[in-house]
Amino acid sequence: MTHRKASKTIKNKKEQQLHVRTEAPERKFSGLMFLPVFLTAVSILFTVLMAGYILWFYKGSFQEETAGETYDRYYMMITREGKSVFWQSVYQGAYERALQENVYVDWLGNDRFQDYSVEEQMEIAIAAGVDGIIVTASEEEEMTALIDRADMVGIPVVTLYGDNTQSARCSFVGVGSYNLGREYGRQALKIMRERMSGSADRPVRVTLLVNSYANSLDQNILYSGIQETIEQERGEMAVELSLQSVDDTNAFSVEESVRDIFMGEEIPDILICLNELNTTCAYQAVVDYNKVGTVSILGHYVSDTILNAIDRSVIYATVDIDTAQMGAFCIDALQEYHDLGYTSQYFTADISLITKENVDEYLRGEEPAYDK
Repeated sequence: MTHRKASKTIKNKKEQQLHVRTEAPERKFSGLMFLPVFLTAVSILFTVLMAGYILWFYKGSFQEETAGETYDRYYMMITREGKSVFWQSVYQGAYERALQENVYVDWLGNDRFQDYSVEEQMEIAIAAGVDGIIVTASEEEEMTALIDRADMVGIPVVTLYGDNTQSARCSFVGVGSYNLGREYGRQALKIMRERMSGSADRPVRVTLLVNSYANSLDQNILYSGIQETIEQERGEMAVELSLQSVDDTNAFSVEESVRDIFMGEEIPDILICLNELNTTCAYQAVVDYNKVGTVSILGHYVSDTILNAIDRSVIYATVDIDTAQMGAFCIDALQEYHDLGYTSQYFTADISLITKENVDEYLRGEEPAYDK
């Protein structure tokens, strides 16, 4: 073999090797291009299957559970915290009012749906073609789009406790956020006068725990109520009011977020909580970090744990909401919208304040007197 021929052979082999090496990544890349499409298809298929399950439950299973009763309408309730006492009580109020109207209301707050987000549950409810949706909303664009889509296919939506003001929801059921904020502000001032009148070396630190998921107008209004009340009535007392976002992805993340506050350099003197879970976690942290009597808690809603904490003077006070009334209002709004084509834009539930002075009434199980 001549030198020229050998060189040509080596050159051809190198070109073939280079050609092989450049082709392999192309085949790998083209395969990866289909991965997002595949995952999207799987997600859509799963949503359709879940919607089919809901339809089966509606048309078959739930009728068996209710002894073959036939209902005029089927509503679905969707919340973020499925297992809390608060939402269980709201659902009970909705369920009892629905039965009076010959309506069945289902709640996706049980174990079967605890791994699905509110938005995913909304997708399921829309695909299932229910007669009405009750949902704990936020001001996020995705939630706005979902509510508008439900409205376009003839499913009225009532936002519950958390609103979406930009959407086509037919009504909002909640509490008077500004008045609630003023009540929290008054209680914070009361704590300052009772427990901190002698500490003037620094401002009193008041921290409001807010939900990280909620781009919520209601939270902003409530904060304004607290801020204005403190500013108007604090006198010469210096007050530092702040917001602290809580990661409420699950109970563990809430607990970690609250504990991080107590591990910081500037621990608040007063913690204001806006839901049952935050209140319980704040109470536990105060006990664990030996801050009883140093950090005062203003809580939200009632449970045995919260009531006992008030009785032991660990939690200063909590706001109780008439949850049965709140649940009933949701059914009233949907029924009125179906029957008349319109309903009230807002339904406001009654509230009451539980302190050391009246906690015994709740511990004995007496009926609370709500403020109108």
